[in-house]
Amino acid sequence: MFRTLYRTVLGPDHTRVLPKALGRLRVPVLAALIVYAFVWAVVASSNYVRQADSDGWWVIVFALTLGPYVLLFWSPLYAWRLIAAGFFPVSVLVVGDGAGVFQYWTAAPLFVAVAAFYSRWVVVSATLISTLLVAFSEPQAADMALFVPIIAAVVYLFGARGRAERDLEEERDAKAALEERARIAREMHDVVAHHMSMVVVRCETAPYRLKGLSEEAEKELAEIGEAAREAITDMQRLLGVLRTNGQQPEREPQPGISRITELVRPGDEAEVGVDDVPEAVGLTAYRIVQEALTNATRHAPGSKASVHVHENGGVLEVVVVNTPGGPSRGGGSGQGLVGMRERVAVHGGTLTVKSTEDGGFLVRARIPLGDK
Repeated sequence: MFRTLYRTVLGPDHTRVLPKALGRLRVPVLAALIVYAFVWAVVASSNYVRQADSDGWWVIVFALTLGPYVLLFWSPLYAWRLIAAGFFPVSVLVVGDGAGVFQYWTAAPLFVAVAAFYSRWVVVSATLISTLLVAFSEPQAADMALFVPIIAAVVYLFGARGRAERDLEEERDAKAALEERARIAREMHDVVAHHMSMVVVRCETAPYRLKGLSEEAEKELAEIGEAAREAITDMQRLLGVLRTNGQQPEREPQPGISRITELVRPGDEAEVGVDDVPEAVGLTAYRIVQEALTNATRHAPGSKASVHVHENGGVLEVVVVNTPGGPSRGGGSGQGLVGMRERVAVHGGTLTVKSTEDGGFLVRARIPLGDK
């Protein structure tokens, strides 16, 4: 119970549920709510100014009425906290007929937002606190306090589907991230195994290539080669654990930055201005371009794409931009962006994905090269 109260009243909240729930409607909806709050803020501050003993406190009334709606789009819970904290002070400052009613209708959309998007016990705690605030802060609105739990219950039930879809999406993203990490590990095995094989070969051929090696040096090189061989064997065993059921080992070498131009579709442009990068980085760049062009083909058929790969200050920049195209064909797992983020994160880089002003799409990855 105390944990739930802390989560409701003081705990951090970074859910950002409204942008996800509203999608493209987020800007007009937010604007409408801001206008709604602004009107009530003007009404409240005007009522306060008309009082005989009014002074400069009308600014506080205005801010406590409008401020929560500014926070609403970032966090409905933060917005509710601010309106709840200001409920009693505003009821003290603004007196007279209708004062409690305006407070109720100012706070109602925030009650609804919390009930629609948060878990059951958070909604119960917030509803209880809201009911008590309405009942005791303004006697004129006490009878309206009975409607708070009714509204919360109805909205909570309507929001159940949205919460279930959000939880399912989070689980799907987590699963996709784990699958992509396993795939990255399998691909990195080939890169590392190649370098380890070179160590084995150089250690075993050293006595024939280098004249005058002492017996101790030959023994040391032999031990290093054997250790590298054992490391390759251990990696192969681990790789077997990471494979899904029935998956066969890949025999072809992993692609690198030199093969990016092979991905380009007819009519696309490609400029690869660097060829000396670590193999793991080259593989990541290849996969990012591959996924970006696949998404362009699937979701913007007929579009043209440009691929630019170059080095800038020790960072490999991979930029893929496609123009607008036809209607999306759908399909795909919807987790391609998750995979790209996981790959870039392996190297400590950053990934930017966004729509362009002309309706196209941009993918930009910045991958530190480290020591080549």
